[in-house]
Amino acid sequence: MPLSDPPPPLLLEPHRSTKDAGLAPLLLTVVELVRQLMEAQVIRRMEAGRLSEEDLDRAAGSLRKLEEQVVHLCEIFEVDPADLNIDLGEIGNLLPKAGGYYPGETSTNPSILELLDRLLNTGVVVEGSVDLGLAQLNLIQAKLKLVLTSQRL
Repeated sequence: MPLSDPPPPLLLEPHRSTKDAGLAPLLLTVVELVRQLMEAQVIRRMEAGRLSEEDLDRAAGSLRKLEEQVVHLCEIFEVDPADLNIDLGEIGNLLPKAGGYYPGETSTNPSILELLDRLLNTGVVVEGSVDLGLAQLNLIQAKLKLVLTSQRL
């Protein structure tokens, strides 16, 4: 094939059942969680008047395309999109029920997504260190400082 020819398109075909999908449902769940977090932040910024019409249109279009891709990948891996909302027992659900959450409003049983959205909106700093060792020898030291916020630093 000459170098000037474009590569053939990548075609993904369904070939696995849900039980054999491996990491696909988990990865799709994480992508959906992040997509919904971004959507919540867009809504917060829109209501605060911090987005122009052009910014809002671009963000809405991008979120819509990302949602379509998640649904498409669910079809490919034969995963029901409703199964992306994991029940975490006493902690609650990972994602809110459809239409059950609007950024800035509080609910009696918040989902993990709602808690993360609130954390992003106010910000949090996590600091820690980990020492890993073997045979009473400290072999690995890790120190971290994480700032998690939706606000510009």
